[in-house]
Amino acid sequence: MTNYENQLKEIVKNDDYIISLLKAVEQLNLNDAWISAGLIRNKVWDVLHNINTPINDIDVIYFDSTDTSWETEKNLEKKLGILVPNQPWSVKNQARMHMKNGFLPYNSSFDGVAHFTEIPTAIAVKICHSELKIMAPYGLEDLFEKIVKPTPYYQNKSELSSIYTERMQDKKWDTIWIDLSIEV
Repeated sequence: MTNYENQLKEIVKNDDYIISLLKAVEQLNLNDAWISAGLIRNKVWDVLHNINTPINDIDVIYFDSTDTSWETEKNLEKKLGILVPNQPWSVKNQARMHMKNGFLPYNSSFDGVAHFTEIPTAIAVKICHSELKIMAPYGLEDLFEKIVKPTPYYQNKSELSSIYTERMQDKKWDTIWIDLSIEV
């Protein structure tokens, strides 16, 4: 286990709010379920910058190729809303998310996370039998070194590179976390 994995686990373990969210997701007993993306990324950057930013959403991912309905995702959000009320839950089955940008079907949540737009966002965390697990297809170095660059699917020679470029212009992360290095 790398030092960054230990650091991320400590950050999460020391945040009662995130732990409560992870425990709620675990209670749903979904296949390959994780909390991913912005909540985790922003928490790390907040800790590194000694600030607290608002939570936009709580991205919960799972993988179920037998039921890819939007209604199921909305029902899961309602269940999470009962377990931890008044939170911005956003549940997405990775078995259908490939369609968003025209990829081949994903075969797992890991595959879905690997197709996220930028490397420091391509992370996920879960609790399984009281053990904290980390998923980071591209590692955690860029996240902790405050480097933002596209995953291989969105790099310059890719037809999807404009999605990354537009996302960086819209997000303006370097105005919140001022020493980020954003590759364009």
